[in-house]
Amino acid sequence: MLITDAAGTIIAANPAFSRITGYTLDEVIGHSPGLLNSGRQDAGFYRRMWSAINSRGQWQGEIWNRRRNGSIYPEWLSISAVHGEDGKVLNYIGIFSDITERKEAEARILHLAHHDPLTNLPNRALLQDRLQQVLLQARRHKRGVAVLLLDLDRFKTINDILGHESGDGLLLQITERCRSTIRDTDTLARLSGDEFVIVLQEVNGAHDAALIARKILDEVALPCQLGEHRITVTASIGIALYDQDGGTPSALLRNADAAMHRAKEAGRNGFEFFSAEMNTSSLGQLLLENQLRGAADRGELLLHYQPKECAISGRLLGLEALLRWQHPELGLVAPGRFIPLAEEIGLIGTIGEWVLGEACRQQRAWLDAGLDIVPVAVNLSAQQLAQQNIVSQISNAINDAGLAPEVIELELTETMLMRDIDRNIHTLIRLRDMGVRLSIDDFGTGYSSLNYLRQFPVNALKIDRSFVSDISAEGNEGKIASAIIGMAHSLGLEAIAEGVETEAQRSFLVAQGCHQLQGYLIGRPVPAGELAPRLRPRPGHR
Repeated sequence: MLITDAAGTIIAANPAFSRITGYTLDEVIGHSPGLLNSGRQDAGFYRRMWSAINSRGQWQGEIWNRRRNGSIYPEWLSISAVHGEDGKVLNYIGIFSDITERKEAEARILHLAHHDPLTNLPNRALLQDRLQQVLLQARRHKRGVAVLLLDLDRFKTINDILGHESGDGLLLQITERCRSTIRDTDTLARLSGDEFVIVLQEVNGAHDAALIARKILDEVALPCQLGEHRITVTASIGIALYDQDGGTPSALLRNADAAMHRAKEAGRNGFEFFSAEMNTSSLGQLLLENQLRGAADRGELLLHYQPKECAISGRLLGLEALLRWQHPELGLVAPGRFIPLAEEIGLIGTIGEWVLGEACRQQRAWLDAGLDIVPVAVNLSAQQLAQQNIVSQISNAINDAGLAPEVIELELTETMLMRDIDRNIHTLIRLRDMGVRLSIDDFGTGYSSLNYLRQFPVNALKIDRSFVSDISAEGNEGKIASAIIGMAHSLGLEAIAEGVETEAQRSFLVAQGCHQLQGYLIGRPVPAGELAPRLRPRPGHR
């Protein structure tokens, strides 16, 4: 508290005044409060303040003053005029509090609201604002702007293996490398995770943007030291140019993101410019994703079945259930188009469960129709195999259909089996003990060793179609297919060849001792209704 006379001369102050300002009472008595002025407020500010005091008898507001040691601090000040009985001013009383901590807290909150807490870079909100200002300047002065969206390649793997602390350390190093590559007038922001945005001002077209993108990629690719580990990481960059690729922040960011994903598809560690065709493709992929989510509920998913026959007798020994999507507008969508999408968006587990249940229901329907069924093979995805309840899920599907486990076969790739070997071996043993048949699909394209192969409790090896297609009419090729058949024999397993399309391939495989054949020569995948003629009636059934 500070009290002055009518002329504005200090006549009293309390101890709190001394604690805040550093002045003792003796040092201020007889002086004007002007000795506290910081110089931050101009003469007009004080004129308005005194005008309010003289007209209303009081004023309050925020003001910056100076302590005895010269430091400037913010305070909340309230000044009231004290009048005598004759209405004349006798004193002025100023009550103020130091609001330094409150101002610092407000500044911290404001900073956190607009900056990434790890890298201290602008976040999405501040990026949008800065990009909007940059575009306004570019429009006014007819200058070019490039928006680069950078995403680290396989960053999740580093996080999973080395931990989030190492991941954060990597992000900080990448931040400094990007910052050192661009100008002070450019903007570097972190959107989320391992995704960064660089806004380049005053660029002269695609050439300038490409030069900067290449410099950034080269810097990012330099080895990073993370504790005791020396890590090399690459990045993919998508580039959108103002205004040919968009005139608003949202359009440029969206199109740079589409270009970045194209760079990922092109092999990573590179950059791609946006194109209108890319946007159309991305939009189509997004629509396809949304439609795939409800495809099973709408009855759009169906199974086709491809025969597997005995290589010697030609007798039907089994079927493989192959998923199809009957899209209401696009027709029959190829599995190669929607299966990878289902894996990417985390739907493959749900779809795989539907496939297993549908295959079991179809087996039951054939039985009820009096047909002698053969084992149906269902492809199991890596996500399904990793589920804790996969064994009970398979058991429930078989039991709900009232089937014997032997009429269901599961196909797994050697690549997925090698991801968590001990756990997968334990899972396969439980499935084998249940009575379910197991086979390794696409054999020869993965990296399983003979030692691990002997531990997997499987019934058959399926020779990948690429090795079958090598077999020529002269029989000069087919060495890998022959070796796999020999390996299957030595391990006591059946050998199944897929992709058999010619008589020459059939003859070669039979001569090598292959047990089962599958492919267009044997039969194309067809709906369940077209397979009934190939299934024999059960003995004694009318």
